[in-house]
Amino acid sequence: MSRMEVKISGFGGQGIVLAGIIIARAAGLHDKKYVTQTQSYGPEARGGACASEIVISDEKVDYPLVEEADVLVAMSQEALNHYLSTLKEGGTLLVDPDLVPEVPEVPGSKIYKIAATRVATNELGRKIVANMVMLGSLVHISGVSTNKAIKEAVRESVPPGTEGLNLKALEKGMELAREVADEII
Repeated sequence: MSRMEVKISGFGGQGIVLAGIIIARAAGLHDKKYVTQTQSYGPEARGGACASEIVISDEKVDYPLVEEADVLVAMSQEALNHYLSTLKEGGTLLVDPDLVPEVPEVPGSKIYKIAATRVATNELGRKIVANMVMLGSLVHISGVSTNKAIKEAVRESVPPGTEGLNLKALEKGMELAREVADEII
């Protein structure tokens, strides 16, 4: 990896910014890469548009923003509609199909449908960890961080007492990614 650009998008309240911070922590502190992480969100506390951008490199990062995302995660239809144009040709797109029902064809790109919200709600009993499910899938599919580093970053970043649930959600996301690997659209 010389430079990888990742954009995670959705709406406020989904843990989009936290997911970006965790990736940056994992890659920078634990995998010893150069990293920048930025975020943007609307004025609403919950429900408004939200995105986290992470640039990871083996060399110093000369420009901190995502210009063409190697990987785009969309956890809402609005986010996909708004940010799809930032996905580089041949990039990887991860969408939550329950929240992103309309996925256009993106020639040359790999598209993964990761049912993060459904798994978090139905299998883990906590919709709030959908971001960790998606994060696990993102790490497994893209190799943006090592498993060891991402687990350590999750432990360090989530509220005390929730580490077990968040790590279980992360593992579930990795498992889900293995299952859908053959179902690329």
